[in-house]
Amino acid sequence: MKPLETDEKIALVMVYTPNMLVRGEVIVKESLRVSIWLRTQSISNYVHILRPQIILFGGESPKTLQYSEIFVPIVKVLAFHLAPPAHEPLDYEEDEANRMMQAVDLMVGTFLMKAKLRISTQTDMATNLDISSTAWMSIYDAAVSNPYLLQFSVQTPMLLVNPGGVSIGLA
Repeated sequence: MKPLETDEKIALVMVYTPNMLVRGEVIVKESLRVSIWLRTQSISNYVHILRPQIILFGGESPKTLQYSEIFVPIVKVLAFHLAPPAHEPLDYEEDEANRMMQAVDLMVGTFLMKAKLRISTQTDMATNLDISSTAWMSIYDAAVSNPYLLQFSVQTPMLLVNPGGVSIGLA
């Protein structure tokens, strides 16, 4: 790894793809809010992760892998968040008019996320999703689990998901 520039920082993140979970470090600009990094112009075609710890799904049982670095194609990323306990301020104003939190279950690869999605009070969920044109949707108060890893449990106040790569369930 090259030395950090004076305007850079390291952040511990978790990246979910259709068949893998990666927990590791990314280098970003000091002024950047890591929790919304994938929405910015500074992201390239790959998420470059240092010291990754990887859980790979697809066989009889999950496998763990480790490398010094991994490059995950951004088009394969389904979800992304700061690794707990790190957190940043949320990306919305609490007193914003005509918004509500909708409880949702997200199916993200092999992961299940019980969370909340902030939507307009003027439309229903289907309409909200149809008119949304964002590449990365913010999800809040997520409890992440995996039926193949019974001991796996992560709580995060905010994450980004690729709406084209996840399924959303309503109770």
